[in-house]
This record gives sequence, C-alpha cells and structure tokens, in this order.
Amino acid sequence: MKFTAILCVCLVLAGCFGLVAREAKHTRSFDKEVAEALPGASFSPGGDPSDTHVETGAVDSATGCALHYRLYRPTRARTEDLVVLGHGFLRSQERMVDLAQTLADKGVPTVTLDFCNARFWDGRHVRNGLDMILVADALAAKQVVYAGFSAGGLAALVAGRNDPRTLGVVALDLVDAGRLGEGMAAGLDRPLIGLVGDPSPCNAENKGLAVFSATDQAAVERVTGAEHCDFESPTDWLCRLVCKRDTSDTASPRRDIIAAATDAVFSLVALPSEAEQADQRAGG
Repeated sequence: MKFTAILCVCLVLAGCFGLVAREAKHTRSFDKEVAEALPGASFSPGGDPSDTHVETGAVDSATGCALHYRLYRPTRARTEDLVVLGHGFLRSQERMVDLAQTLADKGVPTVTLDFCNARFWDGRHVRNGLDMILVADALAAKQVVYAGFSAGGLAALVAGRNDPRTLGVVALDLVDAGRLGEGMAAGLDRPLIGLVGDPSPCNAENKGLAVFSATDQAAVERVTGAEHCDFESPTDWLCRLVCKRDTSDTASPRRDIIAAATDAVFSLVALPSEAEQADQRAGG
C-alpha cells in the first residue's frame, strides 16, 4: 500500500512538472536544451541531415496526438538499419538520451520518441508499439531494431511482432501487462534480447521473465545489483524516489547496461563487410 500511494503521488507530481507530457509550444526549446547538452552534438530545428547530429520531428499517431521524436544521426554511419527506442511508463525520451547517443557514436542511427497516448490509468502499450512503427515509417527505415525500457520494452515487442522489417527486439528490464508480452513473444520470429535487473516492485518482481520463456528466440542477461532506474539514463529524482531500494549506496551499473544494450543492438544490425568498409573509406 505504501508503494502504491507513493507511486500515485509521484505520477501526479510528474504530470504537474511536465514529465508525463509536454505541450507542443515547449517542444522546440526543450529539444534545444537537451541537444545542446549532448557532447559533440548539434541542433537544427529544420532537421537538415547534411549538418545535423540530433534532428527533431513529429508524426501524428492514429489517435491524432503528435509523436515528437529525436533522430540521433551518426557522423559516420556503420549501418543503414534504424534503432527505435522507447521510454518507460509515463516517462519521456529525455530518459533514453545516453543510450541513444552511445549508439549513434558507435555508428548506429537511433531515434527516440515521446509516447503521446499513455495515461495514468491506461498504458496503451499496443498503441505505443504501433506508434514506434509509425516513427520508423516516417524515417523510411528499411530494417529496424525495436528497443525500450520497462513498458517501453513491451511496446518495442509489440512493434517487433507487427513490423516485417524487424531485425530483433532489445528489452531493458521489461515489464509485462496482462500477459500481452507473452502473446507478442510467442508470435515473434526474430531474436528477443532481454537485460534484466534484480526483482523489485518497479519491475513487477521480474514477472516479465515469463515473456522470454514464451519464445525459443530469446536470450536473457541478468544484471546483478541493477535497480529498475539503472536501465534509463539519465534517470531522475522521481524514479529514484519510487524505485530505489533501501540498500547501502553502491556504484550504479548504468554504464555496463548501456554497453550490454549496445552489444545487443550490434548483434542484430547488418554491418558492412570488410570490403564494403574499405570502399567506404576510399570514397571519403
């Protein structure tokens, strides 16, 4: 009861502070603030791919709300495949910046988005997954890795199950809802890679592990000592307040999680052969 009460209060506060949803009139200034904070990144409201590292845009969901996204375009891409990265329940794409930036720095185009249909009383996980596909469509992706944290991992699984362009799905401390994930995994014919932290109320005591048991395409890596908030980066006071365990302070495994998630993505994307890499270098 105590956890539920704290969670309810914090989510209401999150809405008041603009963490649940942001009005469109604030989007441009917010994106600029985040983009300027990224080392080596530049910002262009027009999204000119010729000189932009972080591009912003929006596409309408089928429900009519705007899906604001940021495309992290590598200076020198190692693949044409796209990673679509989803945030956790009632969080925002701001919480996936570090992983997106790391993937882009490694040469993998990555896009994050703000889910616009989720509500406190209804996560709209299927709609979120379909919205991830819409963003991939808007960017004319040919092959896609869907990835996400917590409920965003569930949305990524929905997207991966329903998009024939899917190369695989990477789920970070996935939380299932009504066994939706199990059903999606059972119908997935692509690799499903999961990174899983220690059981806690915020990851439903690892009940999401049942999702990976629903398919023979799954691989799970346990991150011992990881709390739920360690799988988003940067995290914030709200997640720590709701999810942090009463344990002694230890170093967060966040860097290890980002490295493992990056390795998982690289195991799925199509990288150029040595000959193709030589041709790319020769071509400048």
